[in-house]
Amino acid sequence: MGWVESIQKAIDYIEANLINADLTTYDIAKVANSSVFHFQRTFSILTDHTVSDYIRRRRLTLAAQDLISTDEKIIDLALKYGYETPEAFTKAFRKQHGVSPTEARKQIGTLQSYNRLIIQINLKGAIPMNYRIVEKDAFQVVGIKRTYNCQIGENTMGIPQFWEDAHIDGTNDQLFALNNGEINGVLGVCIVNADQKSKGLMDYWIATAHHGEVPKNLLSTKIPASKWAIFEVHGPMPHAMQDTWKKIFSEWFPSNPYEYTGTAELEVYTNGNPSNPDYYSEIWIPIK
Repeated sequence: MGWVESIQKAIDYIEANLINADLTTYDIAKVANSSVFHFQRTFSILTDHTVSDYIRRRRLTLAAQDLISTDEKIIDLALKYGYETPEAFTKAFRKQHGVSPTEARKQIGTLQSYNRLIIQINLKGAIPMNYRIVEKDAFQVVGIKRTYNCQIGENTMGIPQFWEDAHIDGTNDQLFALNNGEINGVLGVCIVNADQKSKGLMDYWIATAHHGEVPKNLLSTKIPASKWAIFEVHGPMPHAMQDTWKKIFSEWFPSNPYEYTGTAELEVYTNGNPSNPDYYSEIWIPIK
């Protein structure tokens, strides 16, 4: 099953369980045969929504429809759509629709509808993507890592802060100085180990490829032997990287015979000014 089909199957599962269901990101990712981290990333790339935002907006859309078409009590609707109290429901409802549930029932103001998502991929192909396929043996990286709970979205805010900390404390400069391995640059490495998958956890490394002794203040790990699709990224961060990820999943995978293996994935940052319009970086995706 391709990524587009997997995401659509997951959306269908979400829609079937919006009412009176304890939806977890792990259960949704399982339907897509994916880890929580990889599912969340791909869902956001393809839809421009986080999983939790999509669920919340869809539930509040359905709640608004119930308010104007049924006589259900507001307290019952709050429980029906996953809110523990009418106050929490009212606060979320007003944030999305701009009116309270009571006002909506009286047909005061307008309502905002978020419709069910249907993934449609347009294979434009007008702007070429520069990539190469290579096979590499396992290699060592050294660096620092943090573990994030993707089910509650720790990675979304945590990873940018992690990079900022690495710049401030000098780790980023140390890694560039240590770089003598298979890849030139400092790496952002996403790894989901087998024992983490069911818990929605992932390890994120800021690291570099390095032969030799591991400095005392750093950790090391092996990147497994893989066949890699390596994509060139041209332009300032973070937009160039984000745009390339979107093209990979919305254009490249649907039009190529490769599948994503779900092992370690890499973002490669070269030693330059990431704000420059001609800054060069890469995305490495393990494929089969």
